[in-house]
Amino acid sequence: MSLNFTFDDTKEFANTVEQKIAEFNWQRWEVSERLPLGLKLEDDNGDLLAGFSARTFGNWLQIDNLWVSETLRGQSIGDQLLAQAEAIAIERGCIYAILDTLNFQARPFYEARGYTLQWTQEAYPKTGCKYFMVKNLVP
Repeated sequence: MSLNFTFDDTKEFANTVEQKIAEFNWQRWEVSERLPLGLKLEDDNGDLLAGFSARTFGNWLQIDNLWVSETLRGQSIGDQLLAQAEAIAIERGCIYAILDTLNFQARPFYEARGYTLQWTQEAYPKTGCKYFMVKNLVP
């Protein structure tokens, strides 16, 4: 048998590899599902004003994205999104939350809401850094 590596940078291929890893993990992990958690705020025209995306699995809420339109920043929309998502995660049995944020993004926002820095990846992607943060949802 001849082995030939070929280049494939499509999203479909990346999704297939991710699915193969998930199938492997589910056979060995005590957690059998990851549930998506999405919240959005839209105006009367259906335009997105703010959004939150995450996953819950086992003890964890894994936050992927929290975004608020610049026109609404400073009006506690992010607070409300995060608080509602954390409440849903607690209802699902989560006791911790984890996220990452870049040095120019939202570290102070999350710290003000009880998240603590666990690890900093320096030189990311070149001169910045990426912060990995966690929070106990159930004190």
